[in-house]
Amino acid sequence: MLDPELLERITARRAELDELEERLAKELAEVRAERDELAVAERVLERVSGQLAEERASDLPAPGQVAGRAVMLIPHREPGVEESTLPPDYQRILTVVRQAAGPVMAREVGEAVGVDISVRAKLEPLRGKLVRLVDRGWLRKLPDGRFTTRL
Repeated sequence: MLDPELLERITARRAELDELEERLAKELAEVRAERDELAVAERVLERVSGQLAEERASDLPAPGQVAGRAVMLIPHREPGVEESTLPPDYQRILTVVRQAAGPVMAREVGEAVGVDISVRAKLEPLRGKLVRLVDRGWLRKLPDGRFTTRL
């Protein structure tokens, strides 16, 4: 004959194990779901990082070659570096900004150099050139987005 006390302990332990199994199964499902989310986040991060690297690389001026050495096509403004070292379209932009009565917007520069300012795709490259001139010290960009010559 089976011991009723032992049978009761076995039944209680089985109930504990069933409860533990249920809790562990739930936790395992949560871990797997989080792992799947992390895998997706990792793929997104890799894709975005690649896109940012491409954008940064495309923002850098392509180096030209002089005597077999790479040189920056838009040099930094430094003593001894003449405006004439800039490509002609950048020289025209500087001239327009310098001749303006005050700080100018990219649209105003575009009108003066003959860019179709009604087409955003044509205005944005001009804005990029203005920003590049700012980055190299040839122009100054005001907080309101207008451009002016450096002092």
